[in-house]
This record gives sequence, structure tokens and C-alpha cells, in this order.
Amino acid sequence: MRLTRSGKRRAHGVGMLGLALAVITAACGSGGGTSTAAKAPAAATTTTTVNKNAGTTITIGSFNFGESEILMNMYAGVLKKAGFNVALKDKLGNREVVEPALESGQIDLIAEYESTSLEFLNKGAGQASGDVDATYQKLKALYAAKNITVLTPSPAADQNAFAVTKDTATKFSLKKMSDLAPVAAQMTLGGPPECPTRPYCQKGLQTTYGLNFKDFKALDSDGPLTKSALDSGAIQVGLLFSSDGSITAKGYVVLDDDKHLQNADNIVPVIRNDKANADAQAALNKVSAALTSDKLAALNKQVDIDKADPADVAKKFLSDNGLA
Repeated sequence: MRLTRSGKRRAHGVGMLGLALAVITAACGSGGGTSTAAKAPAAATTTTTVNKNAGTTITIGSFNFGESEILMNMYAGVLKKAGFNVALKDKLGNREVVEPALESGQIDLIAEYESTSLEFLNKGAGQASGDVDATYQKLKALYAAKNITVLTPSPAADQNAFAVTKDTATKFSLKKMSDLAPVAAQMTLGGPPECPTRPYCQKGLQTTYGLNFKDFKALDSDGPLTKSALDSGAIQVGLLFSSDGSITAKGYVVLDDDKHLQNADNIVPVIRNDKANADAQAALNKVSAALTSDKLAALNKQVDIDKADPADVAKKFLSDNGLA
């Protein structure tokens, strides 16, 4: 510290030195006195929020139908809000393509369907049932061995539904699947290419109902090809999904599954363990909880009938339900 006195000679001698020391002590001491020197302003306090999920990218896939694309975009929206990076791989194909992609890590997340997924993994062992929780526990165990987590099932379910036009229903007095038995040999069944080997599609119709159709026409999964073929009469029975908004819009008659071939096919997110932290699970489970079968059918109508973009439909749903 240096003291100067402008305009005066520097003091000399012991007395003046003592006085100078006293002044220094008073100025630099830690007592309760207030210094007249100007104080520097306190530094501003800055609070930084660290996004712990910013370094994690979750790749979400979809099957090749509109509902799966809607769900993919819903998952993307809530995961982005939770701070994750998201990559999308849509319209990958059927389960024979999608499930191996999940196991190999080409995708990290997919919206699955309980019973259909379980019977695919167990090679049609017949373990699925109408009990949502029992089916869930079996699916969870199979996926655990593959380092994949099965999250909470949604109340929303989407099962295989076999539909006919009103004219066909009237002509052959069709109300339930059993009613097809005496007339199936006159009819063509239409659906996705994998239908003949699936336990809940043609294979199941043969074993459970004894239905042997005149022909099978490979079309798509609840898509425009199947509906167009129904409308034109190219097929008489078509595989649709129970949540399809076009069932009401087009007046199709869904035949009652009176022998209970179809099981619990509630929607459930499945995600690889290395991406399934608590934040991701919480975000995805919120989507599942917000969905119902009726809401799902309404969303599907917007995409399949009204031709809305699945991403826009998903975004609005998240916003309307406080998830955006």
C-alpha cells in the first residue's frame, strides 16, 4: 500500500513515521470502521442448468402404417422435451424387419403391441391371452434377455379386426367370425403378406374357426390397398386394425371375434436398456397413460381418412394433453 500527499514534502523522523504507520493500520485493519475507498460492485451470479440427456440420441422406428408413425412422433416429442436428441426411422416395414433392428441397435425404441410381439418372439407358442398384465409379464421376461425394457402398457389397444362391407354382411348374414364358416370357400381374404403364417391372422382363422378361404391376396397392413380391395370387391374379408378410423367412416362391419382368437394387444413402448434411463421411461409412460382406444381411433382417422401429417397429429395430441 502506498500513501502520498499531493503538494507537500514527505515527512521525516520517527514521529512522522509513527503517524504514518498508525494511518496505514487504521486504513487496512479488519475492524468495524467503514473505509472511504470505493468498493467494486459484486459479481453477478449466473445459474446454469445442465441438460444431462443432451449427449444421448434415441433412434425411434415405426412400422409401415400410419398409427405407428403417429406413436413414433409422440415419443419423439416427449423425449425432446426431456432433453434427448432424437432420430427417426419411419416406415421400416413389418415386424420381421423392425424387431431385429431393435435387437441389433439400429433403432432404440418402437411402439409395440403386447400379444403380437409376444407371439412373434416365442415363435407362436400360444402364451398370449386376453389378460393384459399376464401377457405383459411374459413379454417383459423375453425382452429382458435381449437387454430391452418393456414399459407400462397403455389402456389403448389395437387388435386385428376382420371386416366386410355392409353389402357383404347383408348378403351372407354376417355378424360374427363363426358365420364365415359355410361361405369362406367362396371368399378371398386380404391382408399383409405375412398374414398366412401369423397365429392371429389366416393361420389362426384356420385353427380357431376352421376357415379355409378360396384365396389370399397379399396387400398391406390396414392400409389403402386393403381398403380399396374391400371397396372394389377384389377381396371379401379384409384384415384391419380395431383402432382404424375408417371403419366408422366407410361403414365397414367388423365381425365379432366370438371364439376369442385375438388377445391383449395393448400398445407398449419397448426401448433398449442403454437408452432407458428414468427420464426416458417417465416421458414415454406419460404418452401411454394419455392414450385410449377411442382417442387412438380418432387420431388414425385424421391420418388415414383426412390425410393429415402424422407428425402434426402427434404434436397436437401432445399439446392438448399437456405433454408438449
